[in-house]
Order: sequence, then C-alpha cells, then structure tokens
Amino acid sequence: MNESDYIKVFAPATVANVCCGFDVLGFALDQPGDEVWARKSDTPGVTISAIEGISGLSFNPEENVIGVVAQKIATALDVPFGIELQLRKGMPVGSGLGSSAASSAAAAYAVNELLGKPFTTEELVVFAMEGERVASGSAHADNVAPSLLGGFVLVRSYDPLDIVPLGVPVELYCTCVHPLVELKTSLARSILKKEVPMQKAIRQWGNLAALMAGLLKRDYNLISRSLHDEIFEPERAFLIPLFKQAKQAALDAGALGAGISGSGPSIFALSATEERAQQVKNAIEQVYASSGIELNTYVTQVPEQGARVIQQPSLHAHA
Repeated sequence: MNESDYIKVFAPATVANVCCGFDVLGFALDQPGDEVWARKSDTPGVTISAIEGISGLSFNPEENVIGVVAQKIATALDVPFGIELQLRKGMPVGSGLGSSAASSAAAAYAVNELLGKPFTTEELVVFAMEGERVASGSAHADNVAPSLLGGFVLVRSYDPLDIVPLGVPVELYCTCVHPLVELKTSLARSILKKEVPMQKAIRQWGNLAALMAGLLKRDYNLISRSLHDEIFEPERAFLIPLFKQAKQAALDAGALGAGISGSGPSIFALSATEERAQQVKNAIEQVYASSGIELNTYVTQVPEQGARVIQQPSLHAHA
C-alpha cells in the first residue's frame, strides 16, 4: 500500500449545546479526534478497507458513517471511479464529544480533498450531517459543523440550513472530563419534556443571545453569566454520576462555566487561561477520585481550524 496515494485527514471532537445552545451551538476541541484516509480505487463504489482504534464498527459503507458520507459526495458529483476509505478512531463512541461527527467530518473533508475541493468546507456540512443521520437518526449539525469549521458555530436554521461560523473571537480553554460510564443519546433525549414553560424559554433565549454577545465582545464576565442551561441540564443531570459535584468543583476552581457536553456523559468547563483549565481538571478529577469511575480527561484550546489534512503512517488493511 502506497501511503502517498492517500489523502489523510484529522477532524476533532466537539462540544455541542454549550449549556444554553441546545441543538444550535457547538465548538471544536484540539483533541481528541478521528482520522480518515481516502484514495481513488478501481473497485466501483465506496469501500472501507481498515478500521483501527475501536472494535465493532461495520465495514459496510451503507452502515458506517464514513461510507455514507463518501457515497453522498460521490453521487452528487457522479464520480466515475471507486473510493477506498480507512478509519482510525481516536475517541470513544458515546462520549458526548461528537464521535460520529468527527468521523463524518473527516470523511467529508478527505473525499472533498481527493476530488479536488469541489465544495467549500461550509458546503460539506450538509454531507457530514448524513453521517449523523445514520448514527443517531437525526441529521443535526451542531457537532459536524464545528468539527469541519473549527471554533464556535451557530446553527441559525435547519430549514433552510443556515450555519453561522463565529470562529474563536476570544481565547478560551476547555476542560473535558469523560466518565467511563455508558449513556445512550437516545435515553438522554427521550427524557426531555416536549414543552417548555414560557419563563424558562425566555431566560434560555437571553442566555444564548448574551453568550453570543460575550464571545464577540470578548467579555469573559458576560460569557460566564450566560453559560447556564435553564431547561435541559436539570432534566439530564441525574444521568451522569457526580455531575453536580463535578460542576460545582469546576466553578469553585475558577471556570467561567460548566455543563454537559452534548447528551453526556462528558462534562465540559470553559476557562480564560490554560492554567485555570488545568486547575479545573484537577478539581473535577478529585471529585471522582474515590468513586471507582475511570475518566478520560482533556485540556485543549478552542482551535480556529477544524478538519485538516495531516501526514501519518498508513493503516494496514484488515484481512
């Protein structure tokens, strides 16, 4: 296998919802993330020849998000040759950090590069959303958009799709703590109420608008005051062991705010400096120290760039 034949792409994990931005706001992380290799093939259609870093994922391109995304792009362009894909998972499934989105975004970016960049990165969001549809049953963009574009991204509308990239207007560091417990997105969504009291909705709208203003005005105090989920976090908090204690520890350690990443079980906290983010990490780890629950922890800056071409050794195809 000639490594030079491949386009190799990394796409990062993401934090979605960001407290007050349920299903409409997300931001990228520096790490962890997924890697996808793509090359032209004489075999018709899309094939997946290798998967590393995780077991149990399907090699069927109609069932794996990277195959679905690649096929959508190939069909849109009537590509006359086959596309071979390989995947290296660098993050666990079901973490609340956009695992399927990272794979979908990496596949979209890699195939687009392979085909000579016929689509802008923003245009790739629509294709990456199809991977999310396969993974969760819903073609949402609050993870795939920041994974592709980097920084913060607001989804103003789904019909029609209207993505608003905000970039990284203010320097922020994110502490992510992933308790290694199973929490299905379907369960986390099923417990949410279908109707929201007017007063809670008003406070939520105010927080989201103020968070956008705080980012753009570089007002850390306003960002901190706005990182509050009036509606969904109170209903989901009990699903994550020691969540309330971990959140309070993060705030006591100086985080601007903290909450549930996506549908959980990961917890995120935003800080103004890397030193503070490390202190927050230590404080949350202390909460879990005697719980018997293992953790994956990350401290990263919110990056300006999302998916990108990389140079890595090629994978070995499975027998």
